[in-house]
Amino acid sequence: MSDQNVRNAGFTPSGIRGGSLASSVMSHEARAAGGGVPSGGATSTLQAMGAMGTTHSSGFTSSGISGGSKASSMMSKEATTHGGGVPRGGTTSTIQSISMGGKGGRR
Repeated sequence: MSDQNVRNAGFTPSGIRGGSLASSVMSHEARAAGGGVPSGGATSTLQAMGAMGTTHSSGFTSSGISGGSKASSMMSKEATTHGGGVPRGGTTSTIQSISMGGKGGRR
């Protein structure tokens, strides 16, 4: 289900669908970064996963992040960078939220 949720959000094999949650996330991230979407951020990561259908196999599942996965490694690195916690609206929380069918902490 997590791969389908990412596609439903607008991260598709043919690119980001206009007017979708994906385009909103991309716009928000680009504004926050001063005009461009950063490599390794939520938009680029979700787009790659949506295009390849690898959200679930990366460890972002509908029941949470799988231990020992790429997702758990990403979460650990982000938590270390932010003093021990994963920030709301950060890369890991946005990807996990969207993979579960949510809005990624953005409105």
